[in-house]
Amino acid sequence: MKKIVGVYRNQHMHWVGDGFPVKSLFSYDRLGQAISPFLLLDYASPYQFDPTQVQHGVGSHPHRGFETVTIAYQGEVTHKDSHGGGGTIKTGDVQWMTAGSGLVHEEFHSKEFAETGGFFEMVQLWVNLPAADKMTAPKYQAIDAQDIPVIQFEQDAGHLRVIAGSFAEQHGPATTFSPVNVWDGRLNAGFSEQVYVPVDHTTLLVVLEGEMLLNDHQVVQDNSLVLFGKDGEAQIQLKALKDTKFLVLTGRPLNEPIQGYGPFVMNSKEEIVQAFDDFNQGKFGEIAIQH
Repeated sequence: MKKIVGVYRNQHMHWVGDGFPVKSLFSYDRLGQAISPFLLLDYASPYQFDPTQVQHGVGSHPHRGFETVTIAYQGEVTHKDSHGGGGTIKTGDVQWMTAGSGLVHEEFHSKEFAETGGFFEMVQLWVNLPAADKMTAPKYQAIDAQDIPVIQFEQDAGHLRVIAGSFAEQHGPATTFSPVNVWDGRLNAGFSEQVYVPVDHTTLLVVLEGEMLLNDHQVVQDNSLVLFGKDGEAQIQLKALKDTKFLVLTGRPLNEPIQGYGPFVMNSKEEIVQAFDDFNQGKFGEIAIQH
């Protein structure tokens, strides 16, 4: 069994803009290289929004040097960016945005969701880019729920969706710059599953909802991150004590300096200063106004 080296829980919610009530379940400023190539994960747990004509979300802001991955569990988000990327992700969909050399984007509840209201639930994950790819051209991958392979566990115990990487010979639709797995799972109370991960990868388990028993000895509650050791083992034993929603994230560590400030993550302070200069000079472009 893969050794558990840390369990971190955060139930404290804060607002990102006026549309995303999130709990930060991990970030590189606290865990650094231990979570490489991942940087940050915010979980917007189910939150009821009333019907409105007002636009809720996050207005125009820049990014450089990494990728943002948004997984929609409930509700809808409309994205627009200065590189021409955009679209609405709905329940079950994933948006994988490569900020690369830099772009400006905005994220709002879709007009339809705002007008009808309802429960909103999302994850946003930041994936670091290797130094050699930090200045790659921005791109946008809109991944429909129907294009994500689903592996059903036996006895109707739950399932695993392969968003990126591969699991049980199924390959996720997302393209990545370094070897990364993003698996989105559900496990019903009382059931157990063995999960095998690449031995040379950083391995994180994020328990969003429910409660789990890991490796027969560690109880993990909702809103928690579990960090596993790089110990050459590949197996994780999951048992759901309650119906559980979780993510398994694995990736080959980049082993490169991480220098971040706000919306930019680079390898040196000089590159951060350059990012601010480039943004202030308008080099990240502008979001086209729809007429």
